[in-house]
Amino acid sequence: MAMTRRTVLEQSLAATAATLLPTAGGHAQQGEMPTRVIPSSGAAIPAVGLGTWITFNVGDDPVLRDECADVMAAFFAGGGAMIDSSPMYGSAQPVVGYGLEKLGRKEDVFATDKVWISSGAEGPVQIEQSRRHWGVERFDLLQVHNLVAWEPHLKTLHDMKAAGSLRYLGITTSEGRRHDLFEEVMRNEPLDFIQVSYNIVDREAEARILPLAQERGIGVIVNRPFQQGYLIRRLASEPVPDWAAEIGASSWAQIILKFILSHPAVTVAIPATTRIDHVRENLAAAGGPMPDEAMRRQMAAYVADL
Repeated sequence: MAMTRRTVLEQSLAATAATLLPTAGGHAQQGEMPTRVIPSSGAAIPAVGLGTWITFNVGDDPVLRDECADVMAAFFAGGGAMIDSSPMYGSAQPVVGYGLEKLGRKEDVFATDKVWISSGAEGPVQIEQSRRHWGVERFDLLQVHNLVAWEPHLKTLHDMKAAGSLRYLGITTSEGRRHDLFEEVMRNEPLDFIQVSYNIVDREAEARILPLAQERGIGVIVNRPFQQGYLIRRLASEPVPDWAAEIGASSWAQIILKFILSHPAVTVAIPATTRIDHVRENLAAAGGPMPDEAMRRQMAAYVADL
């Protein structure tokens, strides 16, 4: 029965591929990376960013720092812009700063970080420390990490934005945590971005969070697109289906990213990696045709059936 269902899904996906959405995007940058529109400003931003959780927490090891800088170089060469970090991520912030300095790319990055401290009064000090780690003049986007002390921190971020020292502000959560409170903040606070976990198997955000972001004109950043690598490892033994070629995907990573990026609420996905080939693979997923809603449903059902 399972094999019959898979065969039916395979045939349905192949048929649906004939009605694919056109390439997502806007004006491309350096490596012809398709862009998305930031709802609150109308500005364009490349659709695939770079996360740094775990992967950039390499301490002072000079070899590993240079490897991270090489990943960043490939990211920028492919047209990427948004790099996301946090004070929670160990040494990731100074490692990003090292890479930006080494590559001379401080003006090219869409610098995205978070405030993550229980004291609202200490938020500005932490933010300034983060900025110094990055070595940038200002952050493009700051987010309240996992809603920790969100009320005083959002006030700080609004004040910074009003003063011209911050372009965008938002809130984050991951792995489906505190979605009820997250939704409440989205409804009642002026936000430029939210950051949530979302992928082809973790779809809780589809119910309320993503539609609310569209309704409120809030940009969406997707974290943990590969479940910190677990999802890719789970699918590694499964052959890439024939229908993947119809959406320009040559790997499971690209199938998953195209599923994420084809949701109309999603602005940027931020996979993390330590490998240059994976950076290029991830960036390439933003190009080419995207699945429509019918194909997205079939893709999710296909993966659930594996």
